[in-house]
Amino acid sequence: MAKIALDGVYKLFGDVRAVDDVSLEIADGEFLVLVGPSGCGKTTSLRMIAGFERPTYGTISIGDRIVNRVSPKDRNLAMVFQSYALYPHMTVAKNLSFGMRVRRQPRAEITRRVQEVAETLGLEELLARKPAQLSGGQRQRVALGRALLREPEAFLMDEPLSNLDAALRVQMRVELSRLHDRFRATTVYVTHDQVEAMTMGDRIAVMSGGRMQQCDTPERLYERPANLFVAGFIGAPKMNLVSGGVGSADGSPVVRWLGQHVPLEGEMKRAISSLDVQEVIVGLRPEDLRWARDAPESCSARLSAVAEVVEPVGSETYVVARVGESALTARFPSRSGVSSGDQVDLAFDPTHLHVFHGDLGTSALVPDAPPASPAALEPTETPELGAPLGEHSPAL
Repeated sequence: MAKIALDGVYKLFGDVRAVDDVSLEIADGEFLVLVGPSGCGKTTSLRMIAGFERPTYGTISIGDRIVNRVSPKDRNLAMVFQSYALYPHMTVAKNLSFGMRVRRQPRAEITRRVQEVAETLGLEELLARKPAQLSGGQRQRVALGRALLREPEAFLMDEPLSNLDAALRVQMRVELSRLHDRFRATTVYVTHDQVEAMTMGDRIAVMSGGRMQQCDTPERLYERPANLFVAGFIGAPKMNLVSGGVGSADGSPVVRWLGQHVPLEGEMKRAISSLDVQEVIVGLRPEDLRWARDAPESCSARLSAVAEVVEPVGSETYVVARVGESALTARFPSRSGVSSGDQVDLAFDPTHLHVFHGDLGTSALVPDAPPASPAALEPTETPELGAPLGEHSPAL
């Protein structure tokens, strides 16, 4: 296995910057997930790693080798596609062994390795079947098995579970995680599903508009989103974001929010003290906004609200409540008895607030966070980059 590195990578399609100055290092054995909305550049980034697209600027390395001009077949990578890409006229056994047969490996070795992978993936009883006789989950396991048999330097997966139903997706997520724990293979996994990203990735790279917004562990992405885009994208239901301001009371910094002057403590207090702005965006996750009747003592701040929408989801209930001009989503216990139109008191712990720069959308707690406002996310200028690769630049 090997590490993968992208250094200042751009991909231009005419005037469109599909990937805009992305730098990223994926460690040997790491499971990295690229996540973001449709059109954010995640699949284009994966295709450049695979060699199906060539970067316009920047370099891509696998191990210690720059591979900008290396063909896909010579990169020793295995790719698992959304559509499975199985040969319909071949049996499962022949689909699994295809790569080994092309490389003319010994027949005994092929048989041994196919049987070994089939046992690992639960395909022993399916080896004589053809793809049309398999379920979606079985086809995906065959595609994974074919990739495993290649023994590549890294695995690239492009939304491999998106064609499966909800129950199968959960099952396959578990199987993929188990396989990674067993083989510790370098894996780059593309998805638009944040649940897949949060449950599977060692780290998650969040992309928007072709640019990298934040790359960190799932826990830190959730607890410390770098900017408004990440805050709104990670988490379901998404974070409540409402305009506010910063000021002081009795010499201590406070956040003005929804008619409240919320005193701050600890790290947020220090961060706000050094924030040279007056207008901010205040964020609070639904699970941190509680029904005051059941809230712990740490939820010292209170809001009066009117329930507008009540959504029971089994183990809990989401309540969309109106506080002045703002609608906030709160998490209530199941069978709470709250109905639309009821007056409800909400409570929250001030230490769980997120504060973002009002103009740039950057977090007060994440130094050097990339801007998240629409203007700041416009593609950057690229002076002094020289000719695009593949035209007049020297071979790499």
